[in-house]
Amino acid sequence: MNIVRLLLILFLFGSAEAGKLLVVPSDGSHWLGMKPIVEELGRRGNQVVVVIPEASLSMGPSEHTTTLTYPVPYTKAELEGNIAEELDTILSIDMTSDLAKFQGFLFSLNILQTLTVRSTESLLFNEDLIKKLKDFNFDAILTDPFEPVGVIVGEYLSVPAIYMQINHPCGVDTLATQCPTPASYVPQIFTQFTDHMSFWQRSVNAVRSLLQPMACGYLFTHADEIASRLLQRKTSVVDIMSRAALWFMRFDFALEFSRPVMPNMVMIGATVSQKPKPLSQFLWRLGPPLSSPPGIASQGITTVIRILPAGRDPSPPSFR
Repeated sequence: MNIVRLLLILFLFGSAEAGKLLVVPSDGSHWLGMKPIVEELGRRGNQVVVVIPEASLSMGPSEHTTTLTYPVPYTKAELEGNIAEELDTILSIDMTSDLAKFQGFLFSLNILQTLTVRSTESLLFNEDLIKKLKDFNFDAILTDPFEPVGVIVGEYLSVPAIYMQINHPCGVDTLATQCPTPASYVPQIFTQFTDHMSFWQRSVNAVRSLLQPMACGYLFTHADEIASRLLQRKTSVVDIMSRAALWFMRFDFALEFSRPVMPNMVMIGATVSQKPKPLSQFLWRLGPPLSSPPGIASQGITTVIRILPAGRDPSPPSFR
């Protein structure tokens, strides 16, 4: 209940009730999806501190926040080259059979095992920065567990952790929360199955579900070692994530197959990474002014705009 009360303060009240939030994002599209929420929290008077590496793909200073950087042993050009090379390798993997898909899944885990901890030690063993973060006395930490550095930082600082993520490579959200994932209708990642599977597909999916703990253990091999060294006790990233206060899931069941979720999982859908721009004069002339009766404008592949009359249900029959 304390973390729910904190979130209500962060989102609903002004600076008189402001909170202190530490943000440790992941790079790339993960940060682009988190950034609007972080900036809005800062705009509402909360003290938001964002910690990012000096070299990254897309991360940089954001509005209404304080940005702290730390040195890393690579440049942006080296990072871009490394990721492009690994991505080309993944895209060249044959995905025509179930065995090939599983091999591609293992290969991806092998790449991410090192890639996701590239800056972890640079932050966690930066004594000056860690001391500065302790002095802030944060109320909570917001991080994306795709890169486990934020997970470990939150545990080290002993602050409530809020995770914001889309589908994780090894499904750590279901593993850490002990959320049920019925193999009969919840397809595992990289299987390309749907929620309607044949007997063979369900069998393959069941095997993949049983291998999920080992997949996460392999993915977090280096991260577990770093976390144990920093915290000076034997621990694992999955164990740390099991104590999360909230999970913000960046999807909804309009585009994802339905599956069980835990009480501390909140589906927030996709977040817009750019502020929307006003309609052009051309599009505005095609539609009615805001004072007209309510309706909906839908855009198809052919970019034809049609206005549905008021009172008509625009949703497909399967969603009514």
